[in-house]
Amino acid sequence: MEDNRWGIIYCPKNGLLGSSKKRWEKIRACLKDNGIQYDHVQSESTGSVDRLVKMMINNGYRTIVLVGGDSALNDTVNCLMQVEKDVRDRITLGVIPNGMMNDFAHFWEFDEDNYEQTIKWLKERRVKKIDLGCIRYTNKDGESCRRYFLNCINVGLIASIMNLRRQTRHVFGSRTLSFFFSFLLLIFQRLDYKMRIKINTDTIDRKVMTMCVGNALGYGQTPNAVPYNGLLDVSVVYHPGMTQLFEGIYLFVKGKILNHHSVHPYRTRQVVVEKAESALVGIDGRLMRTPVGPFTISVEEGVINFLIPG
Repeated sequence: MEDNRWGIIYCPKNGLLGSSKKRWEKIRACLKDNGIQYDHVQSESTGSVDRLVKMMINNGYRTIVLVGGDSALNDTVNCLMQVEKDVRDRITLGVIPNGMMNDFAHFWEFDEDNYEQTIKWLKERRVKKIDLGCIRYTNKDGESCRRYFLNCINVGLIASIMNLRRQTRHVFGSRTLSFFFSFLLLIFQRLDYKMRIKINTDTIDRKVMTMCVGNALGYGQTPNAVPYNGLLDVSVVYHPGMTQLFEGIYLFVKGKILNHHSVHPYRTRQVVVEKAESALVGIDGRLMRTPVGPFTISVEEGVINFLIPG
């Protein structure tokens, strides 16, 4: 395979083909205008991304560009982490945001409404080694598992809200409407969880509303995190009163969540969760199977070649 030929995986929003087909035609025209050589495949479902990425790797593509969102990116980097390091080091990953949630693309200022600029940036081929977070846990069958993430791990209330947000986005179509509707559903959610967490030299053993461990923006909860310093940012939120809760929601929307007195920020290489009773766990905005028992979240430094803006 020629080194300059892209392998593109197109993930239609919601798996729908109507307006998504028109969008792909525009992206394809822009690729042609920029003289980019590529082959493309289209994912039929969420589960097909794994298979398509493996196919691209096995066919020798050195540049894999995903037209999709955070969940598809998560599947892609987990596939890349399954291959030998010398194979992975020859592959560069790029993204043209096209998902329900595009937080990692937004970190780099890629805009889903301006794919022309994104393609021009990707063409310049500015490559940066980026970090991944990793959660190591035991599943219900007693097997040791690991899963990598680009954005964040959420434990507790926000994992539930992010799951609601994804579901309501399918109904409303609007990011803002789905976000606020999800928060309205707070009244039906459990608001705190008994947790025991070790971060650096601190041990937190109390009721916690939510914890976010961010490799990047963490959907606004770890706004200072960057995926290239070998560290994770952590926000632990204790259970505030109802008035303080809505104040926290306001600060969250404004991107100033760390200003809230119930938010306790940390920076670390590892988080050990010894107990998180009944708390849901979300990874890159998607609910994952809740780990059984303790789990560890750490950072893998400089493991993915990623195309960033020029």
